[in-house]
Amino acid sequence: MNQELINSIADYVEKNIGEFHKARITKLQSINLKELLSRKNPYMYKAKNIVTAGQMVESLASAYMSSAEESIFGNWMEGIASFVAEKVYAGHKSAAEGIDLEFDKEGVHYFVSVKSGPSWSNSTSMKKQKEQFVKAVRVFNTSRKTVPTKCIEGCCYGNDNKGYADSTHEKYCGEKFWTLISGEPTLFVDIVEPLGFKAKEKNEEYYQEYGRMINKFTQEFITEYCDEEGNINWDKIVRMNAAIKKPKERKQKTI
Repeated sequence: MNQELINSIADYVEKNIGEFHKARITKLQSINLKELLSRKNPYMYKAKNIVTAGQMVESLASAYMSSAEESIFGNWMEGIASFVAEKVYAGHKSAAEGIDLEFDKEGVHYFVSVKSGPSWSNSTSMKKQKEQFVKAVRVFNTSRKTVPTKCIEGCCYGNDNKGYADSTHEKYCGEKFWTLISGEPTLFVDIVEPLGFKAKEKNEEYYQEYGRMINKFTQEFITEYCDEEGNINWDKIVRMNAAIKKPKERKQKTI
């Protein structure tokens, strides 16, 4: 373990972890019940035999925020990766589109696109990423032709390494990625402890806000999507979610 590097990461986390928790709360405050119902599959919730407003709202909010938090934290984690590479190899933010990081290591110039996890792409986004790697190398070679280059799709977690490589780049996940940017083979484990800085305190604030949202949406759900006897009105939910939206009629101008 490189204790000096771990201490530096701990300082970084202490100064910046608030951004992650603030973004979570901001996300909570930005959503509304109709948006939650519109984004999720109502048939699945019916098939799960959800019968109370509280169950429905909790399930919707939990699924929505779980997905949102992974994206928020992934973006934040990419900042740590960039910080580590800068600390160890004088890495810097790339000016090339789609490339997060550049640094020199053992005579090779690396272009790294930092991703949260290994399942970030589809065929379209991967095609674009490859084009960005090719362009970055081409521009680099106009000034430093004699320096070997390597393009890396770097994933902060996961172990989807399976020898993946093609003509444009290689994919490094988890341990392999953190070792590349730090030179420390145990860093992928060592960073766990610093990430827990004030986690309990920050989560208490988040769950207070989350609880308010659940209570508010449950009350709204009962009013809007339950009948007079307290049953969930699935017909209304499905129509709101999946019915063809009629175009708004344009008001005719009076002459």
